[in-house]
Amino acid sequence: MSAAVAFVITDVLKRYAGTTVLEHASVSIHERSKVGIIGRNGAGKSTLIRLLLGQEEPDDGTIISADGLRIGYLEQHDAFSLGETAGAFLERHTGREEWRCGQVAHKLGLTPENLATTMGELSGGYRTRVKLAAMLLADPDFLVLDEPTNFLDLSTVLLLQDFLAGFRGGVLVVSHDREFLRASCDHTLLVERGGLTLYPGDIEEFFVWKAEQLDLARRTNAAVDTRRKHLQSFVDRFGAKASKAAQAKSKRRQIERLQPVTIANPLATARVHIPRAGGRPGLAIAAENVAIGYPGRTIATGVDLMIDRGDKIAIVGDNGQGKTTLLRTLASDLDVVSGSVRRGHDTGISYYAQHVYQALDASDTIYGHLERCAPRDVSRQQVLAMAGSLLFRGDDVLKRIAVLSGGERARVCLAGLLLARKPVLILDEPTNHLDFETVEALGAALREFDGAVLFVSHDRTFVNMAATHIVEVDQGRVRRLSGTYADYVEELQVRARRTSAPTRHGTGRRDGAALRQRPRAASNAAETAALTPKQLHAETRRRKNARQSAERKLREIERRMAQFEAQRAELHARIAASAGDRDLYSQLAEVEDRLAVVEPEWIEVSSLLESLPT
Repeated sequence: MSAAVAFVITDVLKRYAGTTVLEHASVSIHERSKVGIIGRNGAGKSTLIRLLLGQEEPDDGTIISADGLRIGYLEQHDAFSLGETAGAFLERHTGREEWRCGQVAHKLGLTPENLATTMGELSGGYRTRVKLAAMLLADPDFLVLDEPTNFLDLSTVLLLQDFLAGFRGGVLVVSHDREFLRASCDHTLLVERGGLTLYPGDIEEFFVWKAEQLDLARRTNAAVDTRRKHLQSFVDRFGAKASKAAQAKSKRRQIERLQPVTIANPLATARVHIPRAGGRPGLAIAAENVAIGYPGRTIATGVDLMIDRGDKIAIVGDNGQGKTTLLRTLASDLDVVSGSVRRGHDTGISYYAQHVYQALDASDTIYGHLERCAPRDVSRQQVLAMAGSLLFRGDDVLKRIAVLSGGERARVCLAGLLLARKPVLILDEPTNHLDFETVEALGAALREFDGAVLFVSHDRTFVNMAATHIVEVDQGRVRRLSGTYADYVEELQVRARRTSAPTRHGTGRRDGAALRQRPRAASNAAETAALTPKQLHAETRRRKNARQSAERKLREIERRMAQFEAQRAELHARIAASAGDRDLYSQLAEVEDRLAVVEPEWIEVSSLLESLPT
């Protein structure tokens, strides 16, 4: 196998309980490609990940990985104890020195204070950052991530996507977050109908290409059909004439050779329709000087919110700030600490909790669950229509909950909630485990819903589609934001990059180079103070020459790096235009290798230049 290839999958077959998940699946994944894996729920994305990691074996076919490939996998289980500090966990779990753990943690926005905090006190987003740091401390050259953004706050998602975009090795990531994939991946792998399709471009380019391929196939088939009819007309007209027999025979052979392009039947698409809630417009929920939290622990105070029917409000903020607590309080699932929450006249609420799909009765059927959720005046046809809009069609509604995937269970819960026809929907992370089509169909439906919607989601596409207002929960306060959601995301992006950027001075820098430079700077000052004027002049010239030499060397290295990066950009464009040329991939690997050699030189000279006095 070529050294430029990380994985070669050849004619793989994988079945579960008689259901074929992958069939004749083949693809090659290159060492430095950043590949976003997409596909419907149950299409086989997680199965593919397990096969590549060697956690499962294919029923047929082969999977070969490059010799010596160091794979970093974001573990789903927690290897830490809640009582140990983040720093102690990293040192124990990885066996690396304290300074090295601090250096890698800093790249992920973890401060010395975070590292001194116990894992039990860290929010879910920060625990994931610690797990990412543990993965990176193993010095992998290829990362495999399965739904890494689920339950992460937006700050951590933004930090992770920037990190992946700058990671020098390869990346394979399953995600339903379209914006995350667009920002962090340069290849797209579709898992569909048991097969694998790799496209050398980001997810937006892939969708454009796929639409163009479908349009080309349809136009080709139309041309084939026109040509066939023309030839058949000749055969029908002259086939019986002896003088035209030879020509007619030739036309028949041409007809036989005219083969249309096979176009698979399109997969069903979710088209969510939310029944009208009805009722009078006006106030839905009023929170006045409310404090939210739990017995003995107040999360936020002074909450004043007036929510009208028709408002679509996205609740934003980092994990651990109280977004779920606010939703539970407004849904009357949690008592207020103080203050009051009032509802408008005849205002019922449907509440979708983060893990509600796990509480479904496994022995129930899809139809049975939906029928119980619907009011008595809802007909069987209306129940089936709602099930169908969320992709449960025909005999699918007779399936037991026990055999459904997490995404399918989430769709069942959403269908039941929407059937209830309540004028207020409160949704906590409704998009987790849903595929692109369902996320976007739900976002569009919620925007058109005549009732009020309050929701928490870190899926930027979904929030942009559904929200008309933004409310932030941060540092014990709840406030409406005056700007747009795009403004909020941009602010978080700047903040995340500032947090993770290496600092030149101050206590924020934890790496070994900084620790080694401080004594050197002190000794330089001591040595300079002891010199005579003549020696000082000579020493000043020597240092100036050394600095100028380092600056020249750095400029030369940066020139080479810019040249290689330009070549890489050109090759990416050519690969995208060719839809996969192995020769171009080899050229790209060579350029990446050159960058991998020159980058350590740049770091070394930059560090030297930083240590030289001005």
